[in-house]
Amino acid sequence: MSRQRFLTFSSVVAVVVAVFALGFPGALLEGKGVVPEPALLVWVREVGALILAAGATTFFARKAADSEALRAVLIGNAVLHFCLLPIELVAFSRGVITKLGGVAPNSLLHLVLALGFALYASRVSVRTPAA
Repeated sequence: MSRQRFLTFSSVVAVVVAVFALGFPGALLEGKGVVPEPALLVWVREVGALILAAGATTFFARKAADSEALRAVLIGNAVLHFCLLPIELVAFSRGVITKLGGVAPNSLLHLVLALGFALYASRVSVRTPAA
């Protein structure tokens, strides 16, 4: 898959997840087996806003030529997904999230996206000017 297609795919996924988190945080929580309490609804919406921002940044960077800025976007996204990967797995193992169906797809997606962003970041070729 080309870098542009990967970035387009990941940005579309981010926007879909973000819209769901912003518009239907209770349904998102219930899908994981979590009772949608008021504070949790606020936090899910906040995370949705952050995911939307990451998706928008990725979308607008999808056609960019190799640069330090593009590498930063790719590394930032890789870090985001590597950090998100264990959170729901730990929550499930501790009984905080009770539905495996709400954890497994996200965990797989975070792993694939983290590896993809890391791979494409490693392929960015940037020349450093001679001193």
